[in-house]
Amino acid sequence: MTVLIALLLSASMSVGILCAQSPAAPPSVEDQQKAQDERIRKLEDEVQTLKAALTVPKAEPVQLGGAGGAAAKAFNPDISLNGDLLGSIGHNEVRPVPSMEMHEAELGIQSVIDPYSRGDVFISFGETGVNVEEAFITLTALPGEFVARIGKMRADFGKVNTTHNHALAWTDRPLVTENLLNGEDGITDMGLSMSRILPAPGDLFLEATGQVFRGDSGELFKASRKNDLSIVGHLRGYEDLTENTNLELGYSYAQGHNELGHDFLTKLHGIDLSLRWKPLRRSIYNSLLWRSEFVWSQRDQLPVRERAFGLYSSLEYRLDQRWTVGGRFDWSERATLASQVDRGGSAILTYWMSEFSQARGQYRFTRYDGNRSGNEIRLQLLFVMGAHGAHPF
Repeated sequence: MTVLIALLLSASMSVGILCAQSPAAPPSVEDQQKAQDERIRKLEDEVQTLKAALTVPKAEPVQLGGAGGAAAKAFNPDISLNGDLLGSIGHNEVRPVPSMEMHEAELGIQSVIDPYSRGDVFISFGETGVNVEEAFITLTALPGEFVARIGKMRADFGKVNTTHNHALAWTDRPLVTENLLNGEDGITDMGLSMSRILPAPGDLFLEATGQVFRGDSGELFKASRKNDLSIVGHLRGYEDLTENTNLELGYSYAQGHNELGHDFLTKLHGIDLSLRWKPLRRSIYNSLLWRSEFVWSQRDQLPVRERAFGLYSSLEYRLDQRWTVGGRFDWSERATLASQVDRGGSAILTYWMSEFSQARGQYRFTRYDGNRSGNEIRLQLLFVMGAHGAHPF
């Protein structure tokens, strides 16, 4: 501004001096006006040049790939923590549990890595130690519309095996899982998974999955050589029966070496069935889920090959926003000795304090082989903190 004022004063003084002079041949009024207009135009150009030089440009907002405000967390994965607290009243001499325990705290770290992949890591903390439950990368842009997973993961065998503890509808796992599928840990191992949606008629959704694992899954599979790999295959179909009802049917197969050595295999066949009813137009909190799984085990052992069968069937009905009731029937032979049979039943009541916490009570009666019984009331408190991704439907 100081420079601008000085220039204007200089221009005024120049005009005054010119007017005060008395030339021999004074210019006409028209010539004087033209000269003054020319000087003013030059001064305006100089002023605009000075103003442009003195102006400080505004800082442009940072653009991260066109993502806008969502890019603020571009390098921060979704982090969650699920808590599972258990209590027990009653007795069970065959498979006892503590009166109170911090059953599990699961830390989940999930994020999209780039347009071609995403990563998922789940670490479980319990009173017995720390365990990497799952840690894998998913490749979503492979040729042929294939989707691949590489890392440690739960095998795609049935429904219960793929489900984390806090996502179960019960405080425990069915007897068939404990007797034939390595208990709570299930078929979990380091490996490679390939899946693809298959062409199907009508509105049928059909998906096939094939998996190859290192061959170590607790007491179920045990690799004694480097090439003692285990394999898992799963084929599932899904179809909407009506606007409110859908049906899902799946077949699973698994094979691996057991603890007896390289020449001894364990083979598993499984069928899972899920029928869901949810009247979306009437109420978002009323729903019914009937689910059953059937598992056949064929285990090589001495002196003969042992064949065993097990199943569970559960029914779950959500009454309203807060309350869910359910029940489950269990029946299972044992993998190493099929003549030993366990059976039981449960009644479950769940109270949803919110979508992030729930309290559950389960009465469980179990009749184990040899007329030994367990009669328990199991209590559970679940909570989730942070952004936890949805579980498979």
